[in-house]
Amino acid sequence: MPMYMDIHNVPGATVEDLRKAHEADMDIQHKHGVQCLRYWLNEEAGKAFCLFEAPSAEAANSVHREAHGLLAEKIIEVDGDMAEGFLGGGATDDAGAVRLPAEAGARHDSAIRSVMFTDIVGSTALTQRLGDEGAMHLLRVHDRIVRGALKENGGREVKHTGDGIMAAFHSAASAMRAACAIQERLSQHRQQTPEQPLEVCIGAAVGEPIEEGDDLFGSTVQLAARLCAHASPGQIVVSSAIADLCLGKGLQFTDLGEVAFKGFPNPIRINAIAN
Repeated sequence: MPMYMDIHNVPGATVEDLRKAHEADMDIQHKHGVQCLRYWLNEEAGKAFCLFEAPSAEAANSVHREAHGLLAEKIIEVDGDMAEGFLGGGATDDAGAVRLPAEAGARHDSAIRSVMFTDIVGSTALTQRLGDEGAMHLLRVHDRIVRGALKENGGREVKHTGDGIMAAFHSAASAMRAACAIQERLSQHRQQTPEQPLEVCIGAAVGEPIEEGDDLFGSTVQLAARLCAHASPGQIVVSSAIADLCLGKGLQFTDLGEVAFKGFPNPIRINAIAN
């Protein structure tokens, strides 16, 4: 049976509110052939997320409609092999709530995040052509532009990869606006300094990565890195889930079809931001 994830706007909702709603779903799910699996709440963003198996997205919404009337804003079909990338390493309690492991001094965020990678095109060739100092100058330009876009769009720099930056966002639309700003400003830089043709590839995926310290790990991170490597110079390539989450946000995407990536058992549907 297909697996889906839905997203609800629930400003002001508490963990207890979500527990009661989930129990109401469980009481009548059998009527619609649905199995509710997990749910969690991002109180700061006012968003609730549910994972379930259902014959269709409408069947899942029918459960919500009958149980409590809280319909989903969006429902996304999730590849079963990618479900762990959305759920991360959290365990589930008897009520179906995701509980992330508590570690002293570590902050674990249960919200879904969009992970984005940038990668400078031909960095080795640039070093050979411009020399170490010239290449470092371009790297500093890249870092300044990327960090500026992260700051403007609520992104967090996770780490510098040497030839790029890995960043995380709580909003898929914010991640895409940052990516577009990066490519636009790099294009302006190339026009102003054609002797320094700095180009980057950008890739992004959405899920719930595993957090350890200040770093992120797991399927979401791995997929974002694969998408960045797949992108052409100047292109922004994303998972289809990113495109789904950006519906109604004024962003246009081009469907690039399904692509087989190393380490992922099934082909993954991908999109690119339309220019």
